[in-house]
Amino acid sequence: MATLDVRPRLIDALSVLRDRVDAARFPLPLRGAARARRNRAELLAQLDDYVIPRLRSPQAPLLAVIGGSTGAGKSTLVNSLVGRRVSEAGVLRPTTRTPVLVCHPDDLHWFAGPRVLPQLARVWVPEQDDGGESEYAAGDGLGRSEYGGHGVGGVGGVGGVTPGDGGGGAGGHGVRMGHGSRTAHGFDGGHGSGPGQEARGGGGLGSTYGYGYDHGYEAGGRAGGGGAVGGGYGADGGEAYDGAGDGASGVGLKGRAGVGAAGGGGDPGMLTVRIETDRALPSGLALLDAPDIDSLVARNRELAAELICAADVWVLVTTAARYADAVPWHLLRTAKEYDVTLVTVLDRVPHQIATDISGRYAELLQRAGLGHVPRFTIPELPESAGGGSGLLPATAVAALRDWLQRHAQDPVARSAAADRTAAGVIASLRSRLPALAGAAAAQHAAALRLAGRVEEAYERAADRVRQEVAAGEVLSGDARAHWRDHGLDGRSDELLDALTHGLTSLLTCAVQEADERAAEAWRRDPAAAEVSLSAAAGAAGAGGRLGVIVRRWRRCLEELAEEETREARAGQAGERVGSVEPEESAALLATALLGGRRARTAGENLADLLGAQTALRLCDRGARLLATYLERALDGERERRLAPLDQLTVPLDQQAELIAALSVLQRERQTETERQKGTKRQAGTEKRKRMRSEEEREMAMEKEEVSG
Repeated sequence: MATLDVRPRLIDALSVLRDRVDAARFPLPLRGAARARRNRAELLAQLDDYVIPRLRSPQAPLLAVIGGSTGAGKSTLVNSLVGRRVSEAGVLRPTTRTPVLVCHPDDLHWFAGPRVLPQLARVWVPEQDDGGESEYAAGDGLGRSEYGGHGVGGVGGVGGVTPGDGGGGAGGHGVRMGHGSRTAHGFDGGHGSGPGQEARGGGGLGSTYGYGYDHGYEAGGRAGGGGAVGGGYGADGGEAYDGAGDGASGVGLKGRAGVGAAGGGGDPGMLTVRIETDRALPSGLALLDAPDIDSLVARNRELAAELICAADVWVLVTTAARYADAVPWHLLRTAKEYDVTLVTVLDRVPHQIATDISGRYAELLQRAGLGHVPRFTIPELPESAGGGSGLLPATAVAALRDWLQRHAQDPVARSAAADRTAAGVIASLRSRLPALAGAAAAQHAAALRLAGRVEEAYERAADRVRQEVAAGEVLSGDARAHWRDHGLDGRSDELLDALTHGLTSLLTCAVQEADERAAEAWRRDPAAAEVSLSAAAGAAGAGGRLGVIVRRWRRCLEELAEEETREARAGQAGERVGSVEPEESAALLATALLGGRRARTAGENLADLLGAQTALRLCDRGARLLATYLERALDGERERRLAPLDQLTVPLDQQAELIAALSVLQRERQTETERQKGTKRQAGTEKRKRMRSEEEREMAMEKEEVSG
């Protein structure tokens, strides 16, 4: 049975769109950025947890998520639908901290791996059976089986060989006794090689897969060292994926690959979902008890929202006392927006006012455009308070159970429920993606605006440096004093030192001024509220970095002067040129470049020493070298100031990519819709042809009977 006849191209288009949404970033605190981040997370959850898995596996069981407010009775309802306590119900709130998924044992493989809710680690619970030995056996998470055998290393999932077999797997090499001696080797996954052998998941970091064969013995899932967590499952003769981490327990299923579980040695921050199986639940239906949507614990609220996004059917539970609260109605409006398959349960309704409360609730649903939503009422009973067995009478939940069972087992109803929810989410992308793209465009515009403030400030700094160098501002203070003494047998190296220090000071002042100007512009821009201009820039070390660059310029200038002086010596005769030292040429060149009008005689002296043509060429090359290093110094500091924006990863083309991906998806969806319509028309035509053929055949048979 195929609930959704979808071509691979549509799934590919959805996958591309999903990657584009995942790549979108909204780090700047603009108006609407927080909403965009929430919408992005919700979209990813719906695409990863529901839409893409449902389209790829249309035959998977129907997943009904039981959601609602604190104390609405969700866990009691799930327990009552199953017929035993699978989820903890009580008076303390919140009771449901870890979501519980219940399914028929035959459907376990659909939920053991990361097909849905891939971000949640699996915690496995053995199937409950009142009589005989169970097909499952759980390890205790300590590398021991329940039969007393011991293992070494990280714990992985273990496959059961015979009823009652199984247990905590072992990494490395482990030996387990019980029902005969068996040896397990953990390399890159466990393996079994003969009848009666037990395969265990390999322990330790880097273990990958376990393999299950078709002889009734199984392989565990991956056992990752250091708390790597995940479930593993493989059908007969197939692979077992994603096993458990350190300290995890393992559950084996006879005739199938073992499944690993998150345990005490795993990551304590890892979110988990507890898996239960029960034959009382019809095959093709899974129930998921979610945390409270209005929990005081933010993590629970977020998890509840993610779980609801993974549902084929939303079962919203509210109470007679809280049916008008804002939180459940927000959820109802969201369900209407996405056109999902929705069921409401009005719980804990006192008998005396049941008709009145039910009528008011129905009226509110009608006003909200949800009058067509199936609505079930459960009376207030002692079991509703969480005491006793925590189970409501079967008659109290019979109507809801029948509805869920019918939609899970009836191919037409099941197809309609899953198709409607998936189609509703896909259709909602037409309005949700443009809003996300708009927020992405705003982020990019803000990032450009902030970068522009820095660019503008440093352009002004560069202009200031060029103007002050041309005006000879570097040749002041100690540098000017050394220049005056230079004609009176002053030392060339002291003059160069003073000019180097002066140029460094000029650059440092220009950078500080640019930083102050850019910081002031950022303070006036709300987009920069959470972006630090100075922290990442390292403004305190700017003087040191600029000093290093200026000293490099000086060395290059000295090398240039030495080269030209050497050529002048080789090409000219005369005592004057032959006696010139390279340091003297470098000092005169630096003074000519940095002194402006104050050092007119420096160029004349250089021409007297090296010749006019050589001096002119040397000054031209020196000017280009100075411009290069000044630009390098300012560009380096500017890039440091822009580093906080670069780290925000606001892609230039994320808006265009989102819109383009949506356009491709809409085109493929339209093509698929037209193809399905054509298929239905063709099926109708063929049906009519068959009916006509049957009528003609019946008429021919009647004629033969009459003629006979």
